[in-house]
Amino acid sequence: MTNRFTLFLVVLVTASLFGAGCTSTSAPAPTPASLKITDMTSRTVEVIDHPERVVGVGAGTVRMLVYLGATDRMVGVDERDRFTGQAGAPGMPSGNDRPYLLAHPDIGNLSSVGRVSGDPEQIMAQHPDVVFLSFTTGKDAQALQDKIGIPVVSIVSGDLGKNRPIFYTSLRTMAKVLGTEARADEVITYINATVADLERRTSDIPDEKRPSVYIGGVAFNGAHGFLSTDPAYAPFMLLGAKNVAAGVGPGGQVMIDKEKLLEWNPDMVFIDQASASAVQTDLSDPVLGSLRAVKEGKVYGVLPYNWYANNYDTVLVDAYAIGKLLYPDRFADVDPEQKADEIYTALDGRPVYAGMKQHFGGFGTFGAELRG
Repeated sequence: MTNRFTLFLVVLVTASLFGAGCTSTSAPAPTPASLKITDMTSRTVEVIDHPERVVGVGAGTVRMLVYLGATDRMVGVDERDRFTGQAGAPGMPSGNDRPYLLAHPDIGNLSSVGRVSGDPEQIMAQHPDVVFLSFTTGKDAQALQDKIGIPVVSIVSGDLGKNRPIFYTSLRTMAKVLGTEARADEVITYINATVADLERRTSDIPDEKRPSVYIGGVAFNGAHGFLSTDPAYAPFMLLGAKNVAAGVGPGGQVMIDKEKLLEWNPDMVFIDQASASAVQTDLSDPVLGSLRAVKEGKVYGVLPYNWYANNYDTVLVDAYAIGKLLYPDRFADVDPEQKADEIYTALDGRPVYAGMKQHFGGFGTFGAELRG
């Protein structure tokens, strides 16, 4: 009797275990949390919280991803941010000639997602959780999203002048998607403090003690000659410098007449080194060589900041270098190269002035970088 009872229990337990094994199912994978954000074209976009695979398309997107510390999440970039091993178009951004790429060269080896507007098939091949897209319309951003079935968040690069709030809003929008709001606050606080320091050093300088200045060779969609300038050149604006071209337009790259520049005859001239070769050719013109600043050797090189959209770090870097030349007593404590590395480290994560100098020539009297 005991043996029969024991056998019955064994059979019952075995059957129960077998039944349990046959009827149990694994728990379903949790649905990723999502959030809705409003992008810079006023579209409402639903994205997953803390996306792990990110694509940046268009000027400025990768730069801001670097600022936000999201380099490890990038899985694809457009052709302008890749190292193709081939020379780019003359006078155009190419290779790692931007601070954020010098700081993080691995970005240049990521998969291509097409040209600056993005290729749907190449984007989908990287299986991103979200795509950040710049210089677009709401209609085009939505069209891309419909094609790829992946959230597309549009941003606007802005600048450090009147469009600084736009830049900050874009940065905060990206940070909300990425879950890096604290880093966005850190970046914005640093930039604001740096701008405030520049203003503190220069705001009370009497007008008669401000040398007149001109920026030549301003790059925009490529290099340009000596007569390419910017009425609202950002480093001048941050220093309250007396830009002789300030009245020729609201801001942005413009071409001026040679006669007008001769009339202005600025005390000091600065050259956007992206256009160094073209400017050097122009300065062989004896008429331009008659400018006071040229004759006195007061022509200086500065790093290009409008180089695949606005490199905000280089705007600040150039401002300190220019400030040191214009107002040496107010910047006596500043070593421009050391300050450059401080700024690049704060925003890009690494000191990269040496790399920028190698690409463009660095600070100093213009022409030295061409003479080697």
